[in-house]
Amino acid sequence: MVKGFAQKKGIDFDEIFSPVVKTTSIRTILSLVAAEDLYLEQLDVKTTFLHGDLEEEIYMQQSQGYEVKGKEKLVCRLKKSLYGLKQAPRQWYLKFDKFMSEQGYTRCHCDHCVYLKKKNDGSYIILLFYVDDMLVVGSNMQEINVLKRKLANSFAMKDLGAAKEILGMRITRDRKNRKLTLSQNEYIQKVLKIFNMHNAKPVSTPFASHFKLSKEMCPNTQEDMDYMSKVPYESAVGNLMYAMVCTRPDIAHAVGVVSRYMNNPGKEHWMAMKWILRYLKGTTNQALCFGGSNISL
Repeated sequence: MVKGFAQKKGIDFDEIFSPVVKTTSIRTILSLVAAEDLYLEQLDVKTTFLHGDLEEEIYMQQSQGYEVKGKEKLVCRLKKSLYGLKQAPRQWYLKFDKFMSEQGYTRCHCDHCVYLKKKNDGSYIILLFYVDDMLVVGSNMQEINVLKRKLANSFAMKDLGAAKEILGMRITRDRKNRKLTLSQNEYIQKVLKIFNMHNAKPVSTPFASHFKLSKEMCPNTQEDMDYMSKVPYESAVGNLMYAMVCTRPDIAHAVGVVSRYMNNPGKEHWMAMKWILRYLKGTTNQALCFGGSNISL
């Protein structure tokens, strides 16, 4: 049970996050932000992967249009990681992890993208980062500004101020009533347009009772195979899964059913998929709402 997290000194940070998978770290911390009325700031790292230091000797051909005259046959040795190198994300993470350790932050074992620093007065700062997006959470704005300055001195950073959006999720706060909502309205609207469902008639349930999907509905004629070969079924499942994982658990069962037939979907499977999209069409404004003053589980 998590109780009085901010006031308890010496509590194990992983005790909070041990049951939490990586995809829920943001929501877990946002619930703390709402309940304890914490500051929530956002930062962006410029040219992220260029900060990484290479450990291996890697050479590349001179870029077209930038060859050195008279040395066209020579190659360049990389001193920094570049976008496209398989080492680039790892080297950037190692560089950032070393920086956070030097600043006295503890890395969460359940999610290596979450860092915590506790002060003697019981206050704390939490930093989450996902490639180049960062959220900084804390009760003391001065301490947050100190961290911002240290980050800016070590990396090319852009201070975005109070967080409004992270990974396609819109953050809306009502600090007076300690409420925070997390929604994907813009993302869902974009998905509906991609699959030409933005003008579809909405439905009230994510999955209708008349859908009795089975593998027998998979294409068994050449005509059906040709039709389904033009249907972006796998792409639709992927887009729905992202919404499901982030802010729309209400479509979890429906997405789970249609995802069983990704290998060889039929027309009935596609109709069920479009039904889910029609449900999202009528519920684009639904959001997760965090609030209250009690953070006990």
